[in-house]
Amino acid sequence: MAEELIPINILIADRTYRIRTNPKDEEVVRKTVKLINDKILEFKSQFAGKDMQDYIAMVIIWYATVNAGNENTHVASSELLGQLEKMETLLDKSLNK
Repeated sequence: MAEELIPINILIADRTYRIRTNPKDEEVVRKTVKLINDKILEFKSQFAGKDMQDYIAMVIIWYATVNAGNENTHVASSELLGQLEKMETLLDKSLNK
């Protein structure tokens, strides 16, 4: 029987998102979120004056580029990229209110 998904809260770019993941993947998701936030801070220090959407886009491009060609992580990266794009859409909607 497949594992049940568990809800977890993650914080990316000062926004909290509630996602569901396999319990065995929770640690990887949290490490990935930390990496994303660290990269956002790095890009903020390198490219002052941009908005958060720009930094998130930079991280998505960076992450996709780093993982390009690594077939084993491609599937996980595609799933993560999809999640990041959904979060970016939510961020866009909240910024445009």
